[in-house]
Amino acid sequence: MSKGESTASAAPLTRSEAWWRRGGSVAAWAGYLFLILPSLIVIPVSLNGTQEMQFPPRDLSLHLYREFFTQSAWWSAAVQSLLVGALTAVLSLLIALPAAYALSRSASRFARVAEVALMAPMLVPVIILGLGLYMHLTSMRIIGSTAGLVFAHAMLVVPYAFISLMAGLKQTDPALETVAMLMGASRLRIVVSVVLPQIYGPMLVGTLFAFLISFDEVVVAYFLTGPASQTLPVKMYSAIKWEVSPVLAAVSTLLTLLSLGVCALLSALQKRSSAAQAASPSR
Repeated sequence: MSKGESTASAAPLTRSEAWWRRGGSVAAWAGYLFLILPSLIVIPVSLNGTQEMQFPPRDLSLHLYREFFTQSAWWSAAVQSLLVGALTAVLSLLIALPAAYALSRSASRFARVAEVALMAPMLVPVIILGLGLYMHLTSMRIIGSTAGLVFAHAMLVVPYAFISLMAGLKQTDPALETVAMLMGASRLRIVVSVVLPQIYGPMLVGTLFAFLISFDEVVVAYFLTGPASQTLPVKMYSAIKWEVSPVLAAVSTLLTLLSLGVCALLSALQKRSSAAQAASPSR
């Protein structure tokens, strides 16, 4: 960079440019607060000591949280959501990983078509997917079961895991795989010892993202769950529809904290992966 270019880039902002920048920052923060405040307002409501939803709360208490953890209907639905989310994350990884690896290393002209087909569930309205899955799983006689819900959620979240893995595989060096193959390593050994260590971060990001989407999903779960397989979002929807229980505030707070925790972990993993990729050429 020349001296004139560096001087121009370090030139102070004019008054109008400074006002535009401040206005943009204020507008961004206003939009952010507008989006996040409805989710955060349930936190003080959940600390209300009465059996009513009040803001601000009159008496601070953990009574609603005790009700959530002691009532079997709520607690069993939460355990079911955790189970379905974990199984869905594992199943989506088992499907998306070989698909992403094969398509990222394929030179076929049909690879792009296969990528679009894998991401097709993202383009179809969820209500249509729910109806189609209901009819399909009913014919298979697994409607209302945990297995049926896991299969349905896997179809929904595989595209997100696939995108994360594809992004990670595009940053890997195929030459390392060629060297390992010349040294006599099998394809499975190459994937386990060469490929997976390079995409550890994107693999965790895709798995966590799949778990979070499955855990929070309600439309398809409402079609497919039964009394024995009801998830927590479906239980919350039913509680809102038939009764306005104050326990909903405590459940919403726990879900908000869980989502924020997963998002923070995803952000940390992405930063770590980006830092590792930036440092790799210098080694």
